[in-house]
Amino acid sequence: MIELHAFDDPRAQAGALAKAVSGALGASLAAAANARATLAVSGGTSPRPFFQALALESLDWARVDVTLVDDRWVPETDGASNAHLVRETLLARAAGEARFAPLVDVAVSLEAHVAALNAAPSYALPNVAVLGMGEDGHTASLFADAPAHEWAHALQTAERYVAVHPGAAPHARISLSMSALKGVERLFLQISGERKLDVLKAAASAPQENAISKLANDKGVRLDVYWSAK
Repeated sequence: MIELHAFDDPRAQAGALAKAVSGALGASLAAAANARATLAVSGGTSPRPFFQALALESLDWARVDVTLVDDRWVPETDGASNAHLVRETLLARAAGEARFAPLVDVAVSLEAHVAALNAAPSYALPNVAVLGMGEDGHTASLFADAPAHEWAHALQTAERYVAVHPGAAPHARISLSMSALKGVERLFLQISGERKLDVLKAAASAPQENAISKLANDKGVRLDVYWSAK
């Protein structure tokens, strides 16, 4: 099920999404006195205002673990690193008390690190995740133009993390799998512009061979979409 929340500009979108994500994390923290909550976020240019707004939210950040939905297989010092963006924008002010769990360790191979993350209980499913989406319909780093065996594995595996080598996009990736995304308690999608809204509507109206369609057409998934016209 898709719930669309529409806004005229990115600032209003970022503020509303920050409130919604903070509320979802707060609900998870309230489940037990010593409970922790895990938030997984995405990279790119769109999340920056959202991260800055979320960093100001009043929340028991010391009980929050922040991780990533996906990341490029590059060092954290690389400008393409999603972890770099998160440290620079989200883990500031009040949110600086959160515990950060990045996905990339280029000191080992991508495949070995994916196996290690899948075996690590500390990298359990997030309570809340905020996705982005490309105009090709990919979300997280689940690219349909990856090698056929990788695409099939990403859709079918019960493992939480997968390695992806996109055909057109640069850099190998590490990403939550489709089953992992479907298992997240609260799932948000942040997109902007008419083109991406059209892609989402088409993907939701009929099954397509892209990740957002696979997610949107699963009747067990609720996807809260925060869309900005600009």
